[in-house]
Amino acid sequence: MGPNDYLDTLRPLAMRFGLERMERALDALGRPDRDLAILHVAGTNGKGSTCAMAARALQLAGHRVGLYTSPHLVRFHERIQVDGRAIDDPALAARIEEVRRACPWHEQGGEADRLTYFEFATLVGLLHLARERVGAAVVEVGLGGRFDATSSVSPLVSAVARISLDHMQFLGDRVDAIAREKAGIFKSGVPAVVAWAQPEAAMEALRDEAARRGAPFHVAGQSWGGPIALRGAHQEGNAALAAAALRLLDAAGVRVGEEEIRSGIASARWPGRMEEVGGVLLDGAHNPDGAAALAAALPVLHPSRPVELVFGVLSDKDHEGMIAALAPAARRLHLVAPDSPRARDPASCVQVARALGADADVHASLPEALACARAAALDGALVCVAGSLYLVGEARRRLAGEEM
Repeated sequence: MGPNDYLDTLRPLAMRFGLERMERALDALGRPDRDLAILHVAGTNGKGSTCAMAARALQLAGHRVGLYTSPHLVRFHERIQVDGRAIDDPALAARIEEVRRACPWHEQGGEADRLTYFEFATLVGLLHLARERVGAAVVEVGLGGRFDATSSVSPLVSAVARISLDHMQFLGDRVDAIAREKAGIFKSGVPAVVAWAQPEAAMEALRDEAARRGAPFHVAGQSWGGPIALRGAHQEGNAALAAAALRLLDAAGVRVGEEEIRSGIASARWPGRMEEVGGVLLDGAHNPDGAAALAAALPVLHPSRPVELVFGVLSDKDHEGMIAALAPAARRLHLVAPDSPRARDPASCVQVARALGADADVHASLPEALACARAAALDGALVCVAGSLYLVGEARRRLAGEEM
């Protein structure tokens, strides 16, 4: 059984909140997280981009840098990186075996003892970064904050990117409630910095939770004054957050200067976010806030080019809000189901799109949707894929294969 096969047995969709299993497992492993100088990043939109910029700047400052993010686009290995290189198969297999040996109760105990897919992945990631002796680690929250598996770590700095409504079935349908969940990563005495562009209720909740938890509270700048490699106006706030977090890390003893911060932000890469592959624009927008950011970016990045949008969404997402944001920016929507058991039937999306007056059609597969969109774009239109990271990952894999 290969490493991916074992991970697949852990039921990727299983979610059981609580940190007891993580604490027990980390203790059994000798608390590898305590060997790491960690920047911990939460948020609804922009946390991955913020992590990418911070990791790049730390690497330019001469640190050996670990990066743990989720989800992956093409391969699980992308989640665990050292100096921009994903973990390889032998190392992944070794770390999985090390966790299994240290935590026999995970397989021998009852359902309540069994580590979830994300918990196990997080343990493997933290263990690998510790074994690789990284000088700095950037760790992205998976979902929420308070009960996320990554919240077992003790960071040097906590950061929260922009908050909006997402994962409402788990986190609630009020932005202040979601903000309190995200602020669950704040720790006593650990500086916390948040993105400037928060909804008012979210900012108030973040500030309150920081005070309640004894975390020194900082608000990042509204925008970034230098060049940004990642595209879209929304990256201004993410860059400003990354810079503020890095300055706090520097103050905590992880050296990173202003020159490295500027160079890191100017050269960071983050696959699947406003990324062009094979002449197709891929963007991981998967909630209304992300969809609105993409809709605003399209006419700026590609003025006067109509857009043929390949769109698919998961069933637990606000598909109506996303389509309402994107439909005005697209000439036509090519609707398809992402490759996930949680995929929404595109037939329900086409009803929403047509009710908004948008041209839309439904496809049985992503290759079919891409082929139709590309044929329609022969007049110079832009083909864009968005709506789900699963869909973007599948598109990236197929398009990258075409380029080989």
